[in-house]
Amino acid sequence: NTVLGRPDRASDGPPERWLERVHPDDLGPLRRAIDEHLEGRTPHFEHEHRIRHADGGWLWVLSRGVAIREPDGTPTRMAGSLSDVTQRHQAEARLIHDALHDALTGLPNRTLFLDRLEQALARSRRRPGMCCAILFADIDDFKLINDSHSHAVGDELLVALSQRLRAAVRPSDTVARLGGDEFTILLDDVTSSADAEQVAQRVLDALREPIRVEPYVFSVSASVGIAVDEGEMSPSELLRNADIAMYAAKKGRPTHPAHPGRSASFDTSMHARVVSRVSLESRLRKVAEQRRVAVHFQPIVEVATLAVVGLEALARWPDDDPEPVSPAEFVPLAEETGLIVELGRQVLARACVELAGWRARSLVDDRVRVHVNLSPRQLVDPGLEGEVRAVLASSGLPASRLRFELTETTLMSDPDRTRTRLNALLRLGVGLELDDFGTGHSSLTVLHHFPGDTIKIDRSFVNAISPGTPSYVIASSIVELARGLGMSVIAEGVEREEQVELLRGLGCQYAQGYLFSPPVPETAVGALLAGGRRTSPSYAC
Repeated sequence: NTVLGRPDRASDGPPERWLERVHPDDLGPLRRAIDEHLEGRTPHFEHEHRIRHADGGWLWVLSRGVAIREPDGTPTRMAGSLSDVTQRHQAEARLIHDALHDALTGLPNRTLFLDRLEQALARSRRRPGMCCAILFADIDDFKLINDSHSHAVGDELLVALSQRLRAAVRPSDTVARLGGDEFTILLDDVTSSADAEQVAQRVLDALREPIRVEPYVFSVSASVGIAVDEGEMSPSELLRNADIAMYAAKKGRPTHPAHPGRSASFDTSMHARVVSRVSLESRLRKVAEQRRVAVHFQPIVEVATLAVVGLEALARWPDDDPEPVSPAEFVPLAEETGLIVELGRQVLARACVELAGWRARSLVDDRVRVHVNLSPRQLVDPGLEGEVRAVLASSGLPASRLRFELTETTLMSDPDRTRTRLNALLRLGVGLELDDFGTGHSSLTVLHHFPGDTIKIDRSFVNAISPGTPSYVIASSIVELARGLGMSVIAEGVEREEQVELLRGLGCQYAQGYLFSPPVPETAVGALLAGGRRTSPSYAC
């Protein structure tokens, strides 16, 4: 009676009075245990089950007893005890839950997800016309949020995202967190890939809505991979296919911030591409670790005189590698994996050392500057200013001869914080340029936040420039806008002499492109500059 919180004795009256308080799910096993003992098949009775407490809740109890028998062995009554083991069961339940759920979001983890997936695959194969599918969602650029704010803010955002995902699917579907910013969704009982694609779009739409994590508001997107069971697939194989499709979606996602997120459905050709990507990532990591990245330089000339006034330093695959890789392949991968930070350090150091050496040998005018690209991941690196200061000191290059180029996307990821970091760089004495101007979703807004003094017109406008064309009007407007703001303009992608004449007529001060020189290895820069420190169309490649 003490255990059950009742004034009456639980053992008084017929056994049914006690048994009617037992949880329905436990009643059958309890009766069998009692019967086995009464029939003499067990030396004593022992069983754990739930029983109703006086307050209406359920207790886990351990019942122990032994039958009192007549001389002929007939049982007449049961003597024993009832112990409360609720806390132990709760502790065991917590351990089981923690082993199968993500500690941050409370969602199922990989182990539980794969178990449910295995069950779903077994069910679908017993039901012709039905199948199951997996959505593999990865939050785009989540590491930047962690790096530029804090892991605490990132954790709060992950919790909010998990709630969004659960709300976007059916109660019968399983949303799990595999780790980091990776989520999976098990869609049970779908009829085709079209069903899964509809849910994927619903997920993307749900994530697009701004999320407030005080004092910030985030607009996030995701890349979603879709894999549908095709029969005879193991849970791990189906999950792998969804993961592969997610990477395909991420690679093909639009760069325009107004249309974030993308989904892709798995096909067999994707697997070969992923194997190739893994191989490339391994090679890239070795290049970074061995500090073998090559640096090529492309001249920037003064339009009026064709004198070289700058050299853009560009990361290239090691020159001595028998299997070269295009920067269009390895640079995006470096961004995605975070290796761009180490590659950027190496390019910065080499660029400063080389320019300082050319200055010492009088191969370049004192006014020539080296231009180095700064990626979003580098910009949020807390050690960036110290690294720049150290490189300038060790190379002996004046800070005024170093310029960093940033894209509009980099600036708009977190304008206020980015401006703070850029101002810190400016205080070191370096220059800043806005690269690929005009290609972003809000170029004038970006310009409003940019503390630098130079704009680079994107090559897409320069390539199509001719009198009366939209590209000509845009280029003219950019030059006028820059002049009004007291900024300089560099035109990228100049390949024809008539482009130079048009740019000169617009008042564009500087130009860069294959007409003057392609990017060349550092060993060839001396020869490029030795004959008068100016370029001409004779250098065209």
